[in-house]
Amino acid sequence: MGHGETDDPDALSTFRQFFALDGDVLVLSVSMFAFSLGFQMTGRYMPRYMSVLGAGGVAIGLYGSFGNLISAVYPYPGGAFSDRVGSRVALTAFGFASTVGFLIWLFADAFGVLTVPGFTVGPLTIDSVLLPVGIFVGLLFAQAWKSFGLGATFAIVKQSVPPGRLATGFASTETFRRTAFFIGPLFAAGVLAVFAFETGFRVILAVAAAFAAVATVAQHVLYDASEDSIGKSFGGISTVLSDLRSMPPALRPLLVGDTLVRFANGMVYVFFVIVVVEFLEVGVTLPVVGSLSPDAFFGVLLAVEMAVALVTMVPVAKLSQRFGLKPVVALGFAVYAVFPVLLINAPDSALVLAVLFAFSGLRFAGLPAHKALIVGPAEENAGGRVVGSYYLVRNVVTIPSAVVGGWLYSNDPKTAFLLATAVGLIGTGYFLVFGREFEAYA
Repeated sequence: MGHGETDDPDALSTFRQFFALDGDVLVLSVSMFAFSLGFQMTGRYMPRYMSVLGAGGVAIGLYGSFGNLISAVYPYPGGAFSDRVGSRVALTAFGFASTVGFLIWLFADAFGVLTVPGFTVGPLTIDSVLLPVGIFVGLLFAQAWKSFGLGATFAIVKQSVPPGRLATGFASTETFRRTAFFIGPLFAAGVLAVFAFETGFRVILAVAAAFAAVATVAQHVLYDASEDSIGKSFGGISTVLSDLRSMPPALRPLLVGDTLVRFANGMVYVFFVIVVVEFLEVGVTLPVVGSLSPDAFFGVLLAVEMAVALVTMVPVAKLSQRFGLKPVVALGFAVYAVFPVLLINAPDSALVLAVLFAFSGLRFAGLPAHKALIVGPAEENAGGRVVGSYYLVRNVVTIPSAVVGGWLYSNDPKTAFLLATAVGLIGTGYFLVFGREFEAYA
């Protein structure tokens, strides 16, 4: 992407620019696409896989919180490791680890189940919990490669487009990356339309491992990291507090609102597949395709969600240039907030669920504007520190969200989803009242 004022990324230019990328960036882009495909084929179905292996609501919530914990802490030791061995070796190691993670998930039942005894603390009672060990061990490995994707994306976009076009720049990047988010669930739906869930999901995991292995080998052989700086900007834990203190004031209301919205979403996100497949038990019969089980239909719903995101992301980002970033970000927050209560109260209708997941896709429309609002106010050459500090705080605070939601869900699913919407609306309202606009869009 160029630096000139005439450069205005859009959905089609994303793919045209892709084939004109510098060789190293192209290799990393292909790798990111392949890993994203693997994660999207598997991640949203993992709670269902855990349920089949005997896990209940609390265990599934613990899995969600464990994933949050990994996302929060991995970038720092990962950055230190990259500093020590170089980004090419580090990316290969993390790619290999992710491949191993998919394979551990494939054979998760071989690792057995850990039973955690129940306990009572005052009025709070936790029943015994069955934890599929292989799922948690696999997550430790599978998440490794993802820890580097976020910073690289922010850095490339920040350097490649003028400040007034940051939202469309992020929309261009997101559109390409999220194409994998669209293809992955459709592939999963196709497999699950042919096989019963447990067999079909193992096929999906095997394919995900194959994609990850090919991407790992490709990036190791083709990627020249001699001039690469990704992973070399982490100064250690001691820099975090100073970076937080120097965070631009415009970001603080956004951080508070975003953290509340993400905490709310984290409470119930891992249960979306359980609600559709086990709570509502909704399948569908489609022309040509025929009858789809609830498991396969959930993949179609994810594809519908992402199709709406892909279609709306760039146009909405362009609207932010006219109306500002704040209204667009608030729209995304609002969709995050109200979706849980709409889903848990939905009738067992395939059409209603399709409309709901299409509506959910609008939450992605606000992501490019959201990212622009984060990195835009940062001082020159300080974007990485601002982004790192922002996401560290948000990710750490939201770590327990899924286990809180899991405990609530195990007692009453509707209460868990209702409280999630309430917390999300509080976060949205806070941002609407106190949030600030990025100057380039004001």
